[in-house]
Amino acid sequence: MADELVSLDRTLIATLIERVADHVMAHAEELTALDQAIGDGDHGINMKRGLTAVMADIESISAQPLPGALKAAGMQMVMKVGGASGPLYGTLFMGLAKELSDTPTRAEAVAGFGAAIEAVKARGKARAGDKTMLDVLIPVHAAAADGADAAALRRVAAEAAEATIGMQARRGRASFLGERSLGHMDPGARSCQLLVEAVCDVLEDAA
Repeated sequence: MADELVSLDRTLIATLIERVADHVMAHAEELTALDQAIGDGDHGINMKRGLTAVMADIESISAQPLPGALKAAGMQMVMKVGGASGPLYGTLFMGLAKELSDTPTRAEAVAGFGAAIEAVKARGKARAGDKTMLDVLIPVHAAAADGADAAALRRVAAEAAEATIGMQARRGRASFLGERSLGHMDPGARSCQLLVEAVCDVLEDAA
């Protein structure tokens, strides 16, 4: 695959944010239902609140270079999203902002993604297999590092989210359920899958 990413100008940054927001918010009820089974029951509501705030500020966010846009979106998620999701998604976006240049190559984007995931691990004190958003982020990063294309990344994200059904939660509210957390998809893993799908769609369309 080519090392250069598509040029992320103001229009494409806005499109990227809008597509992610629309795709995740379209599944807000599903995310809430997943969270009702093993968590506080508000993941979809919280994600919708945070992404609505991001979209309300889309003009100023998308006017910034990529790092600034990611940082601004991350700050909105931290301020507007309740529970653990806000700080974790905010950490992911702001971690990327610290690592990426205005026009990163694919290699730089993959490395930055990896660094942002490490920041999420530290923030959430979690690791692979704990039944969290990391169980999607980590395999997607590994696939990206191996040169996977957009279709492959979507498939990896879907399979990874599905795999959380068979995991016992070890972090967050779901961990209090012990073995009763088995048999349910992690809502954070599902929202990460949706995010990956939307990003892949935009970058594929722009290539």
